[in-house]
Order: sequence, then C-alpha cells, then structure tokens
Amino acid sequence: MKKPIFALLAAAILLGGCSTPQPEHFYTLSGGADAQPAKPVKYYVEVLAVSVPQQVSRNQFVVTAPSGRIELLEQQRWAGPLAGEIGQSLSTAVTNDLGAIDVFRTPHPDNLPVYRISTNVQRFESVMGQYALIDAVWSVRQLSSNKVVTCRTIANEKVGTGYDELVLGHRRAVNRIAADMAAVVRSFDNGSVACPAA
Repeated sequence: MKKPIFALLAAAILLGGCSTPQPEHFYTLSGGADAQPAKPVKYYVEVLAVSVPQQVSRNQFVVTAPSGRIELLEQQRWAGPLAGEIGQSLSTAVTNDLGAIDVFRTPHPDNLPVYRISTNVQRFESVMGQYALIDAVWSVRQLSSNKVVTCRTIANEKVGTGYDELVLGHRRAVNRIAADMAAVVRSFDNGSVACPAA
C-alpha cells in the first residue's frame, strides 16, 4: 500500500518541479516616442518628482475589471516605479515640445528662464479594453518672478484589447498632460498666463 502513495508523491514533486513560471512582461511609458528634430533651446524646465496614489504606486499593473474589482497583475509590470515612469515620460514630452532642457538637479547657466513643473496624479486608472485615465493636478512656476499657475488635466484615452493597447493609452494621456504644461510655459512669454481650455 505504501509504494503507490510514495510513487504518487514523487510524481507530484517531479511535476511541480518541471512547471515553468509565467514570464514577466515589462512596459515603459517613455518608449516608442518619435525622434524629434533638434530645436533651439528657449527654456529650461525642472520636472520634479511625480506623486501618484498609493494603490498604484508599485511596479505591477493595477487594473480595474468592468465589475469594479481591482486586480494586481504580477506578470505585467512597469519597467520602474510608476511615479518615475510618469515623470520621465513627462520630462521627455515637455522638453521635446518646447525645445527645452530639463535641468532638475543639474547646474545650468542663467541665460534662459527656468520653469519648475510639479505634478500630483490624483487618479491613474486602467480598465482593460475600455480606457486609460490619468487625472493630474500640476503647476508651472517661473522661478525668476515666482509666479505660479496651477491647472488640472483629465486625460481619458480609449484603448483596445491587450496590455500593449493599455500602455499606449497611458502614453497618449501623459502626452496630453505634457502638451498642456508646455502651453502654460509658452503663455508666460505673452503675458496671458492661464490654464489651457479643457
């Protein structure tokens, strides 16, 4: 009687040892941007560290099922912490749009105006096959005058099925926020500083 039991246990152990773990897939918000032609540098910006809601402040994807259930996906991950991914993507998009240089924590000459950009992400929602949403409150401060403008952008992008589509939706959302930030920086030049129209 004991032999069949030992044989079954041994077989179970062998099968368990042979099972391959699910591969992890890593995504970035900064990749896939088209190369931008060099522009004359007109501005310096300081894109400060971004804050995100605690429930999405992790490497794993946090998605919302249509039922409203929150799911943490171990095999689908951001390449770095989500706040860092958003910050890097915003920096790239803003500097490309303006022809600026991000001089955060970097010594720089005083010949150009410096604009400090702060971002607080209020919501970062991922609903598979439906939408990718980023709701951000952000500000642009002109350091020479200390004048500051605070705005809010709600970027809600429809997405197709699959994780790649979800990431592309969030990239589009980041780019919309960055375009609004760049518009405010430019508005300091003509003296009509205001948040972009929704």
